[in-house]
Amino acid sequence: MKSTQAPQKDGPRINREIRVREVQLIDAEGQNRGIVEILEAQKLADDAGLDLVEIVPTANPPVCKILDYGKFRFLEQKKAAEARKKQKIVEIKEIKLRPGIDDHDYGVKMKSVMRFFEEGDKVKVTLRFRGREMAHQELGYRLLERVRSETLAFAKVEAEPSMEGRQMVMVLAPK
Repeated sequence: MKSTQAPQKDGPRINREIRVREVQLIDAEGQNRGIVEILEAQKLADDAGLDLVEIVPTANPPVCKILDYGKFRFLEQKKAAEARKKQKIVEIKEIKLRPGIDDHDYGVKMKSVMRFFEEGDKVKVTLRFRGREMAHQELGYRLLERVRSETLAFAKVEAEPSMEGRQMVMVLAPK
């Protein structure tokens, strides 16, 4: 027969879950009480009407603090939500070109590239060759060099132009 283990709980251990003989105690006012027996620490927490929370379980002895656990969890969730809000996810936007692109169409594509860089995204410039265009890959390379030179002021080349089947690819990232 298998013994059923208690499910692992995420977050710090509190009150009676702390299974050590002595702890480094920080009281409700933030004062360091030093190394204290676990029973005494639990009694101090009960007298204050608060919880004994294990803050640093890896220390020897573990560091515990007397505080309101519900409020502590609420503040931790709030901090995590704030950190997620400030996070910027960098996307890779793709611009597709052809070797015989007209100047006006090229200008429109470059405006899009500028907008992507302003938003903080990376840009993957893909140049697709069809049929006999494969015989003139130097035209495509020159076009990608033109893109590179025009975006040099505010972008850096992350991946040099390279052939992948029938297309030439270059990746640019904002500076």
